[in-house]
Amino acid sequence: MNDNTLGFGEKTAYSVGALGKNMAYMMSASYTLYYYQDVLGVSAVAMGVILLVARIIDAFYDPVIGVFVAKTRSRWGRFLPWLLTGTLINALMLFLLFSAPPSLDGSGLIAYAAVFYTLFSMTYTMMDIPYWSMIPAFTKGGKEREKLTSSARSFAGIGSVVIMSFTLVTVTAIGKLVKGSSASVKVIERTGFRYFALIVSAILIVLMLITCSVAREKSTVDMKRATVREMFRALFQNDQAITMVVVIILVNMATYIMSNLLIYFFKYDIGGEGWKGNYTIYNTFVGIVNIFTMMILFRFLRRFFSMRGVFHIAIISAVIGYSSLLYCSIMGVKSVYLYLVPGFFTMTAVGLMNVLNTVFLANTVDYGQLKNGRRDESVIFSMQTFVIKLASGVAALLASFGLQFFGISKMGKEGENPAKLSDGSLMGLRLTITVIPIIVILLSCLIYRKKYILSDERMEEITAELNKKTEENNMIL
Repeated sequence: MNDNTLGFGEKTAYSVGALGKNMAYMMSASYTLYYYQDVLGVSAVAMGVILLVARIIDAFYDPVIGVFVAKTRSRWGRFLPWLLTGTLINALMLFLLFSAPPSLDGSGLIAYAAVFYTLFSMTYTMMDIPYWSMIPAFTKGGKEREKLTSSARSFAGIGSVVIMSFTLVTVTAIGKLVKGSSASVKVIERTGFRYFALIVSAILIVLMLITCSVAREKSTVDMKRATVREMFRALFQNDQAITMVVVIILVNMATYIMSNLLIYFFKYDIGGEGWKGNYTIYNTFVGIVNIFTMMILFRFLRRFFSMRGVFHIAIISAVIGYSSLLYCSIMGVKSVYLYLVPGFFTMTAVGLMNVLNTVFLANTVDYGQLKNGRRDESVIFSMQTFVIKLASGVAALLASFGLQFFGISKMGKEGENPAKLSDGSLMGLRLTITVIPIIVILLSCLIYRKKYILSDERMEEITAELNKKTEENNMIL
C-alpha cells in the first residue's frame, strides 16, 4: 500500500461525485413507481414486475461489469474510464426514463418503462461499481477508510435529501411554469418530471466530472490478472463478502419498502390538501438527520463503541422508528411534526447502516486478499451494486402488490386532495410500511451476529499481516 494519505481536496472531490450519483439513483428508486403508476396510469403490478425483472437482469450484468473493471488497465487507472463513461450514459437514461412520449399508452407505455428502467439500471452499474471500488483501492483501511466512506456517504445523503425533499414541489412548480396553472395535475406533473430529470442529469455530469478530474486511485496491489472464473471463485470463497451481501440485501429491503410507500402514506393516511408540503417537511428533516448521522454521529459513536456495537445501535434505532411510526398512525396522528420522531430513529438507522455496510464490504476485500491472494475490489463491490438494486426491486414489487391489493392504485390520481381510503386499506398500508421492515431488519441482525467475524481486532490483525507480506515482497524485489 502507498503510505501517502488522502488530502482534503481528493477526499472532497471524490465525495461530491456521490452527491450527483445518489440524486440520480434516488430519483429512479423513489419516483419511478409514482411517475408511471400515479401520473401516467400504468398498472401498479406491471410496474412492480418491471422493477424486479430489471434487477434480475442485473444479477447477470453487475458482476460481469465488476470483472471488466478489475481487468481494465489504462493511463487513468482501472476505475476512472468506467466512471466517466457510465456517468454520461446514465444521465441520458435518467432523462429518457422520465420523458415518456405522450403518444404512448397501454402496452407501449409499459414497454417504454421496461426498456429505459432496465437501461438506467445497467448504466448506473457502470459508474457505481468503479466509484465505490476506489475506496479500498486508495485507502489503507482503518480510520482513513472509515473517514472517506463517511464523507462519501454524507454527500450521498445530501443528494437523497435534495431528491426526497424537493422533487414533488419542484416538479409541480416547473410543470405550472411550462404548462400553466390551469393545466391538469397529471399534465403538470408529467411535464415537471421531464424537466426535473434533465436538471438532475446535468448535475450528475458536472459533479462526477469533478471527481474524475481530481480523484486518483493511489494504491493497489500489483497482482496477476485473474480470469473471470478465478475471480468468481474468489468471490464465493470469500465467506465474509457473501455474508455482507445477504445483510445488505435485507437492510436495503427494509429501507426501500418504506421509501416506496412513504409518498402514499402521506397522500392517503395523513392526507389533506397540504400533503405535498407535509411530505417535503418530513423528508427535509429526515434527510438532515441522515447527513448528521453519517458525518457526525457515526464518528462520535465510534469513539465509544466497536463497529459491531454501532451496528446493534442501528438495529435498535430502526425497530424503535418503525414501531413508533405504526403507533402514531394507528392513533390517528395527523400532525407531520409528531411523525418526525419515528423519522429521526429510522433515518438514524439508515445513516449508520450506509456507512457500516460500505466499510464492512471494503474490509472483506482485505480479508479476501489475505485468504485468496487477490484484491477483488470491483467484483466484490459489484455485488453491493447488485444487491442494493435487487433489494429496491423486491421492495418495489412488494409495494406495488400492496398498492393493488389494498386498492390504493385506483385512488384519486387527478386530485390534489385525494379520496379517503377505507380503514382496512389504511391498516394494510401501515402494516406494510412498518411490520415487514421490522421483520427484515431483525433477520439481517441475526445473520450478521452469526456469520460476520471481521471485528475491529480481527481487521487490525489482517492489516498487519498484509503490511508484513508487502514488506517481504518489496525486500525480495
